[in-house]
Amino acid sequence: MKSDLVDIAACRHAETESAIKISETNDASKAVWIPKSQCQIANDGHANFVTVTMPEWLAIEKGLV
Repeated sequence: MKSDLVDIAACRHAETESAIKISETNDASKAVWIPKSQCQIANDGHANFVTVTMPEWLAIEKGLV
């Protein structure tokens, strides 16, 4: 069975109670907002680097894959 979830290694640029702004390249101009209700966020031990698990459709929609 194929999972529809993807893990994205990302840089956290900003965060609110309901969303996180991330980019894959630490380029703030390419960062996108992801609703926290649609993802799981794991801190990789560094303050601004996270792994975000989200549905594949959302990652595609946001241009992350």
